[in-house]
Amino acid sequence: MRLFVALDVPGAIRVAVESLIGELKPLDDPWKWVRAANLHVTLKFLGEVAPDKLAGIVAALRTTPTSGPVALKFHGLGFFPNERRPRVLWVGMDAPQSLIGLAAAVEAALAGVGFAREEREFTPHLTLARNKSATASPKLREAIATLSARQFGMMDASTFHLVESRMKSAGPEYTTLESFSLTR
Repeated sequence: MRLFVALDVPGAIRVAVESLIGELKPLDDPWKWVRAANLHVTLKFLGEVAPDKLAGIVAALRTTPTSGPVALKFHGLGFFPNERRPRVLWVGMDAPQSLIGLAAAVEAALAGVGFAREEREFTPHLTLARNKSATASPKLREAIATLSARQFGMMDASTFHLVESRMKSAGPEYTTLESFSLTR
């Protein structure tokens, strides 16, 4: 099972981002674009996990300390790791302390059941597209620069989710296995 922990994104933000993807997609062929239905804020990627570990993961996530709903504002665009080697195109967001604390709590809870801690700093974002060649056309770069201040909406997350990702010919298919309240 390929698993990750994430916040779901509401429909209005999905629609706004889908509109942006429609504008950008024709500008550069090598990019693999995320379907709007698959947009999420990853808190922790677990990777391939044996099914017998699922109960321990769920139990750990149920006891993750939370501090209530997380308010997020989605805005801005950029590339990971950087503009010189663009492999991922993303929408950014404000990262309130409550979100950073939630990601750290999820990280700690899962470390307790054997998952390695992430070495990179938590950088909340929505992935729009990936590109193995680490290149971007001048048209795409220009559009990103022009649209870099675009706003995509706000949300109050009250749950986080354990999600399974199954690879299909049309792209990944996500299934929520368990949801966890932030207002316990």
